[in-house]
Amino acid sequence: MPFIVRMGANAIAILLITYLLPSVMSADGALAAIAAAFVLGLVNAVIRPIFVLLTFPITVVTLGIFLLVINGLLLWLVTAIVPGFHVGGFFGAVAGSLLLSVISWILTRVVP
Repeated sequence: MPFIVRMGANAIAILLITYLLPSVMSADGALAAIAAAFVLGLVNAVIRPIFVLLTFPITVVTLGIFLLVINGLLLWLVTAIVPGFHVGGFFGAVAGSLLLSVISWILTRVVP
């Protein structure tokens, strides 16, 4: 159940970001946002721990800021997998992942 709630929060966050900042992120509809949220959840569950483990020395040296780069790269990977979901370049992916994390965190705090 928590995965479904988190996926729903991510889908709402993606739709909100695409509506407010279309230059950062765009989705060709609600179905593309839901698919992107689902794939992002799978990528964060499977691939992200491997990336975090492999880049641990860089993350320690940068005091955790490199995790933003990892999140941006994973969001960029989702754009390659999901048709109809687009991010405006690497810096758009990093900014989009930061906004997505903040909005998703707020939404999961509101929903019990």
